[in-house]
Formats: sequence, structure tokens, C-alpha cells
Amino acid sequence: MLSVFKKTFIVLLAMALAGGMAVSCSGLIYDDEGDCAVSYRVKFRYDMNMKFADAFAHEVRSVTLYVLDEDGGIVWSKTESGDALTVEGYSMEVDVPAGKYGLLAWCDADEYKSWTFPQAKVRNDLGCALNHKSDADGSAYTDGRIDDLYYGYLAEADFTADEGTVMVTMPLVKNTNNFKVVLQHLSGKPVDKDKFDFFITDDNCKMDWDNNLLPCDNVTYRAWSVSSGSAEVATRSVTEPVEVTEPVEATRATESFGVALAELTTGRLVMGHKPRLHIRNKETGATVLSVPLLDYALLVKGRYNESIPDQEYLDRQDDYNLVFFLDKNENWANSFIYINSWKVVLQNEDL
Repeated sequence: MLSVFKKTFIVLLAMALAGGMAVSCSGLIYDDEGDCAVSYRVKFRYDMNMKFADAFAHEVRSVTLYVLDEDGGIVWSKTESGDALTVEGYSMEVDVPAGKYGLLAWCDADEYKSWTFPQAKVRNDLGCALNHKSDADGSAYTDGRIDDLYYGYLAEADFTADEGTVMVTMPLVKNTNNFKVVLQHLSGKPVDKDKFDFFITDDNCKMDWDNNLLPCDNVTYRAWSVSSGSAEVATRSVTEPVEVTEPVEATRATESFGVALAELTTGRLVMGHKPRLHIRNKETGATVLSVPLLDYALLVKGRYNESIPDQEYLDRQDDYNLVFFLDKNENWANSFIYINSWKVVLQNEDL
């Protein structure tokens, strides 16, 4: 049998070992054994859309993350792209000392190299600019497809733990919009797609680190695709005194019309700015229509989304389908239009 002294020694030894193991991750024992480690990771989430569902893995193909100290200095940055981002549960490991940091991210589809992300040392220089061309008069324009662009910011990420995996989630907002513009004759005769220019103008080609627009000249977003096609359109009379938007019902009679379809991509739509959609007749030089995009986009916000602030709605709704009609003289018949399958009867001639 063990003596009382030996029993006491064994108990004390066991307690000491247990205590040492408990604090070993703090460096008091087994400093170079590698038994405990910490991993700081950032997960990205894009649910600022009309479905309120995370679409990050389906849309984003390149992520550039900047880690900021309390003074706004950039202490670490990394870019990851490709198939790794499509893996369920993707997150980026951040290699920084324990502490609290700010996080800023610019992300895109990484296909057309449409955006410039700066090589900066401080947060205030982490803006983003559209890569555009210059016309003979010096005006800025784009005529190709633009990569979808996303932005994210967290004022504070807590990376102070000294063991385990620390995961923070970065919410993203989309900074680009896709427009499909359909032009058709009321008479039903086909529209010559080569007869018209389609373009959007806006002063939104530069964004600051906080995603606010920086002052810049207007940029002209020319259609990157113009094609011919056919459209099924409801044939209900347009003379009814409707003052609000109403959805197109599938049970109504429809007819098929030959149309011109233009596809355009622009930068972020921001309240207080004045983006406009233009259609111009190439043969005569006459403006067929010039309409304020923000007003038209918000026309179909509807009661279902009335609780969403206008800017949030513009950030969530990134895809617009607009149908305009021409009269027999190929002027805009501006009594009504279709926006995202909603028929809108116009009674304000200023729209």
C-alpha cells in the first residue's frame, strides 16, 4: 500500500499536469509542442438581394480582403479567386496577430477586368474605379460587358482569441445593375436592331472606401449586346385609367412581336444621382426616349416592398427588364411601359 505521502504526491502531480494542460494554449507549458492553435477566418455572405438568400457561391469569383488597424492602416491583404470560392462553407484565413481589426472587401466576377482596386496603405485610399474608354472628345464610355462588383465592410472584427477557429461574417452589397431593354412597334412589325443606339449615362464610375460615390464625370454605358428577338405581350387595352402598377396575368391573351433587345450593365444606382436611359435613332440622330432610371426603377417597388428604404431596394434589385413601344412614326408611345413584367400606365409626362 502506498504511504500517505506518496498518495498526496500523486494527487498533487496529477493536478499540476491537468492545470498545465489547461493553460498550455496560453504558452505556460508546451510552448513549442504545437498542441493548440488559433485560426482567424472571414466568411462572405451576399444576401442583399430580392430573394434575401445567400448567393455568394453562385456569383462571386474573386475576393480581395483588407485588414485594417485602429488608425485605418492596412496591416494585411489577400486575394483569392476561382473554384475555391464555390465550395460550400468557403472562408478566407486571415494571418494577423491577435487583436481587433476593421475589414474591407472588394469582390467581382473576375472575368472582364472591369474594375481597378488600388494598391494602398491606408483605408481612405481603398476606393474602386471603373476601367473605361475615352471618346474623341474625352468623354468616358464603356461598350463591353462589365464584371459584377461587390463591396463589404466591418468596422470591427474580434480576433482576440488564442485558440480554436474564430469566424466572422462579412456582408456584401452589389454595386452593378443589369438592364435588358426591349423596343417594339405597337403595330407588331419587326424592329430593326441596327437602327437604334441604346445607352445609359451616370456619374457613378468611382466609389470611395465606404462605398459612397466619388465625384466623377458622366460615363456612358453603351449596350454590350443588341439582338433581334420576339416577345409575348399582353393585348389588354391601354386606355383604362390605371394609376398604379399591376402585374401581367398569365391568363390574358398575348401576341408575338419582333423586337430589338439591348443588354447593358452599369455601376451602382444611388439616390440623389440622375442616371438616364437613352435610345437614339442612328439614321436621324433624333432621341427616341430619355428617361430617369431611378424614377422608373422605384415605380415597381410596390406595396410589398414599401418598408424597404429606397436605397436598399436599389441595392437589392439588380436586374431590370424594360419594354418600350414605338408608334407608326417610330417615336416613343409613352402611355405605358413594362418593367419587370409589370405594366405601368404613365400619367406623369415628366417621367
